[in-house]
Amino acid sequence: MHRLISWLIHPPTDGPRSILLLRLMAGGVFFWEGLLKFAYTNQGVGRFTKLGIPYPHEMAVFIACLEIGGGLLLLCGLATRLIAIPFVIEMIVAILTTKISIFFGTSPLGLPASPPRVGMWAVLHEIRADWAQLLITLFLLLNGPGRWSLDAVLRRRRMEAR
Repeated sequence: MHRLISWLIHPPTDGPRSILLLRLMAGGVFFWEGLLKFAYTNQGVGRFTKLGIPYPHEMAVFIACLEIGGGLLLLCGLATRLIAIPFVIEMIVAILTTKISIFFGTSPLGLPASPPRVGMWAVLHEIRADWAQLLITLFLLLNGPGRWSLDAVLRRRRMEAR
């Protein structure tokens, strides 16, 4: 257990500086999607209600706060591995709750506006953003935030203090 906790809170920070681009992409998308859940009912409570998610108001607020706070953490590269875990879970739930029904043509959110509207090709088209967020978040979980991150700054300060 101690090794797992250490792995989570002491990510490698020697990765390439270009990891910043992945953090900017994933963190930015999570951040603004969280804001949109507060700004537009159809993106938060309304969407969660249509999907049949229990306690849609509370869950929309929780997820919005997670996305805003977690998106900011990813943007600055702080607690990267810790926030990656709930984001991976969130993306898997999002895929399962919104894309399976597209496959069968029973989506409560409505089918895609243009062909393909149902089936595997419709799912593959509609899943592209969720898939990208999931894979980038998994990458950050496994590889850490990179050199240009607050996690790297904190690691350097700990090393200097020793």
